[in-house]
Formats: sequence, structure tokens, C-alpha cells
Amino acid sequence: MITNEVVNQAIDYILRHIEEEISLETVAKACHLSKYYFCRTFKAETGEGVYEFIRRVRLEQSAFRLKTERQRSITAISADYGYSSSNYSSAFKGHYHVTPVVFRKNSRKKTMEHPFFHQESWQAESFEECNKKMVLKELPDCYVIYERGFGSYEYLSRSWKGFLEKYREYLTENTRFFERTYDDPAVTQKKNCLYDICMSVKRDCSLENTTTIQGGRYMAYSYKGHIKDIYKAYQTIFLEWLPRVSYELDSSRSLFDLYHQVEVMSPTEGAEMFYIEMEICVPIRD
Repeated sequence: MITNEVVNQAIDYILRHIEEEISLETVAKACHLSKYYFCRTFKAETGEGVYEFIRRVRLEQSAFRLKTERQRSITAISADYGYSSSNYSSAFKGHYHVTPVVFRKNSRKKTMEHPFFHQESWQAESFEECNKKMVLKELPDCYVIYERGFGSYEYLSRSWKGFLEKYREYLTENTRFFERTYDDPAVTQKKNCLYDICMSVKRDCSLENTTTIQGGRYMAYSYKGHIKDIYKAYQTIFLEWLPRVSYELDSSRSLFDLYHQVEVMSPTEGAEMFYIEMEICVPIRD
């Protein structure tokens, strides 16, 4: 987990401004630190240098948009992240080992091996099936305790176990549980996937690791099933739903899961047998 709240503030700042010119000095100033101390702290907590992190996130966000914004040209998407056409192709190939054109073509596959449960394959739902599960909602802000980490989303159930034990004194009958995921595992290496696990709390909570999950307009996808099939639900949204609707993903807010029910169906078979009822909340703008 990333326990340094200044580093978490820096990550939040970078993600909000990822399509802008970002300097080390700007991020350090926003966090009220000298750039030298900030650099050492960021690298110690994340394992990446600040510029290395910014460069990686830009390429991965652009790759996600190549996948979901099929009507936009590669040149237009690369320009959003400050790349010229030739520089983008070179940087992209250095990161993904294929050109943007090939990546976009390959990303449209709708049946693939599961990245977490390798004995499984998944197939995307149709647009019609997915759209039936989507409901437009205006969600309120929610104040939460959170812990942030990098790593495979496959192991989030383990993180939840320790999280709930650590903060059990804050649990009430009205507590809500959220999971914010910032990356698409089909685009980002599993070890680099960023996530927050969160539980609602009163605003007078004195803990340092609190934040607000921003409300607003969301399309909520109703999910009921085993944990192993959540990946398929997300990929259906990314591959089938987003490319065909008039809504645009609002990149200033993160996707999150709002949990309603979790049951352990078979303790001997592992996390894939957890039964989940939740909503996948996709921030949108018209």
C-alpha cells in the first residue's frame, strides 16, 4: 500500500492533469515539498520516478482511448497527450512492442484468455445485453477512508480482509464500500494497476487517509455474479458499450465499484468463487 499521503496527493494531481504539461516543480509545489525530497519520496513509495510514472500513465491512457474511442484518429488521441504523430508511434511501440495501429486492431478481440484466472476464457456480452444493465444515476459525493496500492486486481479480496479488520471500529449499519480502479488490465501490466479500497465514514473522522469520492452523472452497470466474471463485465463496457453510445467517459473522475452484497460461495476454491452484487459506476459527460 502507498502509505505516504503526500505521494497520494501527487498521484491525484498527476491523474487530474495528465493531458496537460506537467513538470516536477509543479507537482512538488502542489504538494508543498522541495522537488528533491519529493522525487526521493515518490520513487521510494511507488518504485517509479515521477517522469517515468507520468510517461507510462499517458501512454496507457492513450492506449485505452484507442480501444474505446474508435471514431477518433490515432493522431488526435496522441495529440491529447502532447505527442506528435511520429514521436507517439515510437514511444508507443517502445512501451507495447506494437504500433498504435496494430494495438487498436488487436484490442477489438471479444474472446480472450482471462488475465487473472488463466484456466478461464471470457467473451464480451453484446451491446444490447450490456445496455439493459446500464442506468443513468446522479450520485452524491461520499467521504471515505481509503487505502491505495499497485498490483493485480486479482488479489483485491486479500486487501479487503486486512482493510476491514483495521477499520472495523468505523463500521456502521450504513457503511458503504467502494473500490476505485484506475487502469484497464488489458492495457496496463498487472503490477502497475492502481486501485483504492474505500469505506464511507463521517466527515469528522480524524484519520489522515480520507478523501471524497466525487459524485455526479454516472452510468451504473448492475453486476451479479462471481468475482472471476467482473473482468468480462468491464471489458464489455469498454469494447461494446462505450464505443457505441453518445456519452463520453469523464476522465476527471474515476470508475468505481459500489458493493451491495458479497458472499463466500466456496471457501476451498479461492477468490473466484466469491459471489458479488454491485454496480460498476462509469463517470460520463454528455
